[in-house]
Amino acid sequence: MLKLVGFLSSFGLSLVLGKLFIGNASKFFKAKARQWTPQTHQIKNDTPTMGGIFIVLSAVITMLFCASLANPLVAIALLCFLSFATIGAWDDWGKVCYKKGISARSKFIAQIAASFLVVMAWLYTVGFTTVRTIPLWGNVDIGFLCVPWAMFLIVATSNAVNLTDGLDGLAASTLLPNFIVFGLIATYSQVAFVPELALLCASLCGALLGFLWYNRYPAKVFMGDVGSLALGATLGFMALATHQEFLLVLTGIIFVAETVSVMLQVCAFRYFKKRIFKMTPIHHHFELIGWAETKITFCFFIITVVYSCVALIWFKISLY
Repeated sequence: MLKLVGFLSSFGLSLVLGKLFIGNASKFFKAKARQWTPQTHQIKNDTPTMGGIFIVLSAVITMLFCASLANPLVAIALLCFLSFATIGAWDDWGKVCYKKGISARSKFIAQIAASFLVVMAWLYTVGFTTVRTIPLWGNVDIGFLCVPWAMFLIVATSNAVNLTDGLDGLAASTLLPNFIVFGLIATYSQVAFVPELALLCASLCGALLGFLWYNRYPAKVFMGDVGSLALGATLGFMALATHQEFLLVLTGIIFVAETVSVMLQVCAFRYFKKRIFKMTPIHHHFELIGWAETKITFCFFIITVVYSCVALIWFKISLY
């Protein structure tokens, strides 16, 4: 019942705050089409950005009223969410005010620092097992490597979602099934303190759905790094907290594909002076071969839903 209240509260807040934000942000937070995007994206110039601010506010306000911050995992999840939102806001503010965000090096160092803070807070307040379950392999104790592994997953998921946020409604629509899956997993988890994280997932789903109301094609507002970095990092944290990080490969198949496409393109051009795709991340490749933006977003959403269902089936089987 509380999860439903959290979802509806966050959804309502997102709609109200979104309307207020867009009305005022259009004067200040105007976006410019990213470099190395299809020419058709020029029509998106001057669309308000940093819409992730009202996603963050909606979810955090809901959690403050509905969740118990005495639960250390809830507090740490919010720390993860807000620290990466701050990094994203820093980058977005530079792009809006100075036409250039923070350097990739500075952003990466900030992400490493934030993930280290989150993992250390988690380790010393709750503690976490060093045993990880690898599908088709079994349980493996990775010992001290658990800390860099957790940091890697949080930072990698954050950046993967950031890469995916390139079309109207794409990042939000692919994040929704992910948070639904990990919310369900958290609900039935036997790990201490984890079940209450389902409320965070419900709140994020409500905030994302409200954001999609304005971000659907043609978008009236963009998420910006303040939203994508924060949501990606929190998704990575959810996967770690539920001990189901390998299921993230399934639920986040689109995030994986987007990231791998960039890596393959960079390697192919660096070593062979050839391009595998017309443009990366891969959603731009589909744009350039003639797919409509709405078709790409809807197809990627369907793929995410299908793989999310597979992940839930896998989780159910693993319980027996």
